[in-house]
Amino acid sequence: MKGLADRSNHSRRAYKNRMNWQQDLDAAIDARAQQIVSIRRHLHAHPEISGEERDTTMFLQQLLVDEGFRVRLGPDDRGLIVDAPSESDRPKIAVRADIDALRLQDQKDVPYRSCRDGVMHACGHDAHSSILFGTLCSLRDLQRDKKLPWEINFRGIFQPAEETAEGALEMVEAGALDQVRAILATHVDPSRLAGRIGTRVGAFTANCDNLQITIMGRGGHAARPHEAVDPIATAAILINSIYLSVPRATDSQDAVVITIGQIAGGENPNVIPDRVELRGTMRTLDFAVRDRTKDHLRKICRGIEASTGSEIHLTFYGSIPSVRNDPQLTMMLNRIGGEVLGVDNVDDVQRASMGSEDFAAYLDHIPGSMFRLGSAAAGAALTPLHTPRFDIDESALTLGAKILARAVVTWSDPENLGTLI
Repeated sequence: MKGLADRSNHSRRAYKNRMNWQQDLDAAIDARAQQIVSIRRHLHAHPEISGEERDTTMFLQQLLVDEGFRVRLGPDDRGLIVDAPSESDRPKIAVRADIDALRLQDQKDVPYRSCRDGVMHACGHDAHSSILFGTLCSLRDLQRDKKLPWEINFRGIFQPAEETAEGALEMVEAGALDQVRAILATHVDPSRLAGRIGTRVGAFTANCDNLQITIMGRGGHAARPHEAVDPIATAAILINSIYLSVPRATDSQDAVVITIGQIAGGENPNVIPDRVELRGTMRTLDFAVRDRTKDHLRKICRGIEASTGSEIHLTFYGSIPSVRNDPQLTMMLNRIGGEVLGVDNVDDVQRASMGSEDFAAYLDHIPGSMFRLGSAAAGAALTPLHTPRFDIDESALTLGAKILARAVVTWSDPENLGTLI
């Protein structure tokens, strides 16, 4: 009888522990808070641009191998596919972070300022990576200690080259989504205070098409422009025409943003060059508007080509579709965000961002959802994404990890699993 009573007491204790899994999970993340911040600061101080993220990959790989995870390298030794130590035939959910930085000079006066001249984590990818590390480790800790209410099967994807819209496709081709049924991610949001998140069903980001315009003229002496066909003058006319004409040719209720972010042409101040290259982006929310805007840009180029005597070649490349959040996964994140932060701190994002995210490439294959993680410090100056002074309130790191870790467990609930995949 005593043995039966002991087993009964043990079962009750195990059930009670499993009922408290959310608190246990939060505690596991809090226990790693200093490590999570340290990882973020190391990555911030040692950024690598898209296509060169090998040191970042090796740094994260060593940490994860030391924690007992099964780790595979991505293409060209950039990026990681990380699985739980034990095999499982349960449905698998993935959480994704990006690891690349931007060509930007860090102007902050902080101990973790970038030590690489002209390269900076100005989009929060260092934060995303440290959040994912905390998410994976806390799930593994509770899985190992048998403190979860049911079996889970999860994967971490540390993705390179998000800024060039190449990394997600590379990781998909490398098998990052094999056996995966759903995927989650977050993006820091410096327009929201730490302790708040934003969720949105459906369109979350814009379609983004990179564009390259090559203008071929005829070079000559700066003193005799009449003997040349000046591609720089043509570029000036073309940029002005795009910026003036596209808004006037587009329904004011349809979002279109075209930005020329790079101009290259000429080597000498007194020489008219033969060629000018323009690069930029075109962002839209509607696919029909996207197609019409492409056609309009081609017409503008043909008209200016005819009027200036130059040759203009317009090419679209590196296209990223809109991130479209799955309704059920988004509602799950919304609910969990309310549990972690309080329902008053979960915002319904009213409009899609005109920014782009190659997280969309995963959503071509499986359902997924991304949420905005508030990262602004109360009372501090606003530091927008992609600016030289970008920084975050690091309290957001553990909050992001708690939401994602809870979401992995919630999604894995055998009673609800069929409705979430």
